[in-house]
Amino acid sequence: MTNTVVIDTSYGSTVGVVGHEPVAEHDSRTHVERLQVDIATAIEEAGLRSSDIERIVVGIGPAPFTGLRAGIVTAKALAFATAAELLGQDALSVQADMMAAYYRGEFSFPDSIEVAAAPAAEQGAAAETLAAPALVSHATLAVNDARRKQLYFTLIADDGGVPSDQPHGDGHGNRKVLVDMDIDYPQRIAERVNAAIAQHDSLSGIHTMVDVVGHGAAKYAESWSALSHLGMVLDASVLDMGAPGLTWYAEHAHENRGVTRAGSDGNADGGTIADSYTNHRAISPTDAIEPLYLRRPDVSVPSPLKHVLHHAGAEWAE
Repeated sequence: MTNTVVIDTSYGSTVGVVGHEPVAEHDSRTHVERLQVDIATAIEEAGLRSSDIERIVVGIGPAPFTGLRAGIVTAKALAFATAAELLGQDALSVQADMMAAYYRGEFSFPDSIEVAAAPAAEQGAAAETLAAPALVSHATLAVNDARRKQLYFTLIADDGGVPSDQPHGDGHGNRKVLVDMDIDYPQRIAERVNAAIAQHDSLSGIHTMVDVVGHGAAKYAESWSALSHLGMVLDASVLDMGAPGLTWYAEHAHENRGVTRAGSDGNADGGTIADSYTNHRAISPTDAIEPLYLRRPDVSVPSPLKHVLHHAGAEWAE
């Protein structure tokens, strides 16, 4: 078995050796300072030395830039020092694959993870709406807290098990990115998700329930009540699932390196869903080891313009 170290700073920090319990830091004020100590602890507790490391999987976000950059730089330095293979893994797509595996019975949540179901009234309304169609599927709204009352997110449908004679069915997992990775306010995210799901369902003949998964899901639970068919709300990531989650995360990164995935055309609204069934985008293993930082520019020039010590006042540039 390959000796694999996971380093992720997309939300606090989680480090660990695959096959062992991870070391997690949730205090955003100190997790970067603890990173090297936690890596050394994880390697020692696994009975390894740094020279034994063969592969490093590092989280590339999307996440706030400072902590994310610290994790990636640390992983690159460790890979350089140990000659280990370095793989990048985004924080969102792995959530959708975890949920698909959960519905297939291939992954279970530990007892420590609290899963919130939609309110009974909403479940009843959804059940009534979804009772007639023969095909019901799930989509994952994968999120990560971006602060400033915003979330990083993507929407991925998994029409797993849809018979091959049905529209867009292949009899197995049929993963589609309905809204590509972006950053937005929760209320606006709910509106965009409803539009994407409506278009997806009209094209595929499938009715889709939406699960909201990731850090920040519970924080903005009120916004998810606007979703047309809300499933569960899970305020956790795959790396919160202990040793099994660490293994899943690392295997996902290894299996998906250099593959192609269905995706939208990349515009801010996720493109047209019709395009997403045929448009594929390659994931380069080299390009993957760079931070996914999706913050839109929101910096304005101060008014009045500030003065720099011992310099004349700044002037507006035409």
